[in-house]
Amino acid sequence: MKRICVFCGSSEGARPEYAAVARALGAEMASRGIGLVFGGGRVGLMGAVASAVLENGGHVTGIIPHGLMVREVAHDGVEDMRVVDSMHERKALMNELSDAFISMPGGLGTIEETAEMLTWAQLGIHRKPVALLNVLGYYDPLVAFLDRTVEEGFLRAENRQLLVVGDEPASLLDRLTDYRAPETERWIRRSET
Repeated sequence: MKRICVFCGSSEGARPEYAAVARALGAEMASRGIGLVFGGGRVGLMGAVASAVLENGGHVTGIIPHGLMVREVAHDGVEDMRVVDSMHERKALMNELSDAFISMPGGLGTIEETAEMLTWAQLGIHRKPVALLNVLGYYDPLVAFLDRTVEEGFLRAENRQLLVVGDEPASLLDRLTDYRAPETERWIRRSET
């Protein structure tokens, strides 16, 4: 595993533990030689995880839409900053450059990015692990919702297994390193999207 994309809030959230775990994740990734791919921002949990990777000698690739770049929210310590034209282009490049995805606490953007990567995994567009770093049980309601979608017949149990959930950076990274995608039916090829 060479690079992991981390989706997370552009805010630090209401609890200091969120930023502390973001920094711990960044430090752990750097110590394992795993590069970070992220949304390019200097603020919130995004900035915390990127700064931690950099402070610990790791490589960071930021991918930021032009509209956010001109608002000067880009992390100025990131040398490998890629400016794209749209959010769609951003996610496509994140997928291309990453071997796995971790979502930390965040808002609508984080949920949307996570859902898209899970959907791509479900469709067979990629076979990379998608994980939630469930700090302080932040994602418990989402996990319960996904379990309910299985119970109600809207999601196959094998597709529910596409999402890895953990509450501590080191053990979650271990699980991603050992990840083997469940056998699911391939619905579509990347070239057909």
